[in-house]
Amino acid sequence: MPYIPHTAQDEQSMLATIGVESIDDLFVEIPAELKIKGPLNVPSALNEYQLYLKLALMARKNLDATRLDWYLGAGLYDRYIPATVGALISRGEFLTAYTPYQPELSQGYLQSIYEFQSMVAELYGMDVANASMYDASTAMAESAIMSSGITGHHKIVVSEAVHPHYRQVLETYAWANSLQVETIKTSDGLTKDYSAVDSDTACVIVQYPNFFGEIEDLGQARDAARGSGAIFVVVADPTAMALLPPPGQFDADIVVGEGQPLGVAMGFGGPLVGLFACKDQYVRRIPGRIVGRTHDHDGCPGFVMTLRTREQDIRREKATSNICTNEALMALSATIYLAAMGKNGLRSVAESTVRNTQYAIQSLEKAGARRRFAGNVFGEFVIDLPKPASEVHAKLIDSGIMAGLPLGPYLAGFDNSLLIAVTETRTREQIDRFAQELRRALA
Repeated sequence: MPYIPHTAQDEQSMLATIGVESIDDLFVEIPAELKIKGPLNVPSALNEYQLYLKLALMARKNLDATRLDWYLGAGLYDRYIPATVGALISRGEFLTAYTPYQPELSQGYLQSIYEFQSMVAELYGMDVANASMYDASTAMAESAIMSSGITGHHKIVVSEAVHPHYRQVLETYAWANSLQVETIKTSDGLTKDYSAVDSDTACVIVQYPNFFGEIEDLGQARDAARGSGAIFVVVADPTAMALLPPPGQFDADIVVGEGQPLGVAMGFGGPLVGLFACKDQYVRRIPGRIVGRTHDHDGCPGFVMTLRTREQDIRREKATSNICTNEALMALSATIYLAAMGKNGLRSVAESTVRNTQYAIQSLEKAGARRRFAGNVFGEFVIDLPKPASEVHAKLIDSGIMAGLPLGPYLAGFDNSLLIAVTETRTREQIDRFAQELRRALA
């Protein structure tokens, strides 16, 4: 054990303090047949260059968006990230910064968080936004807990058209907080039946656009929530907000979302950045923390940590959540992206997404696919195939195409269905090749 600095005497002293005779006594609960006997079969050490070559060869086995034409979305999207984002967040004062526990020493970072909050609030049409959450799934789960605290009710009504991973996280949070989750079925890819909403409902949660890419009727969802006194929660794609009316226009109480499309790399699944906004009247119940703008005694503008009602900073019984930090670096990426793109740039991205999506729908239908739903979509759509989707998906990977997400593992009756995502980065030539290879895979 060359990497363990403790001597045999050190080990015996620690074991005596604990009250056991040997290290094996610490693992007595593990059955003997599961324990490895003898030294591990670990190869000898490599020098730096040899290790670099080995890791490079391992990395080539990964299939990512630089090596495949990418149509996999379902929450993470292959959107273009301007070079300025990476250049700025790589600066030492940002990349190595930690949570600003002493706000007066972190004015630059606090200002960036303040700008982030302002942009998220404007994007969603809401009054106030927090400094960010871990990701969309945890933001959605926190919105349910917040809603229960506001209403005193314990039933969470969520649409089946909300991302299944988000709903899994919601189930976990709800179980830990003694909340009941009821999932309402969809019809033609949309949420239409809100009969499950009753007087004990804390909140109604819908996604906009939803998991299938379909654009939900937020007015109907709002009316269902208002009719029972429940909180109206929307999980919204921030890029789509450049074209669609924001949830705030539908009187949403809380809006959450995934900020990854705003200048954050997919990164094999993370790190991500959750967006969380709400009405002013609920600001003191918002999870996480909020940075505010003020003036010092000389009248100079400055930034402060205005609210941080977390368990780290307040008595547990008064805490709004146990989130221990915010995704500050990823939030900074989103802030730089939005500042660089501006309103017109973000709208251009959204419009390109719509054009590419419609072209892909037409091309894939000609190749033998059939749209499962007929509603209006943004960036994603579901196709049905005459063969199992997982089988076709595997063939297309061999052709250099990541052909979306097979939905069979997530939803009953969707074994032949693919969820296709099309962003502004796809070209017509790539889409034509996708259609051509799909036709071959279905032959």
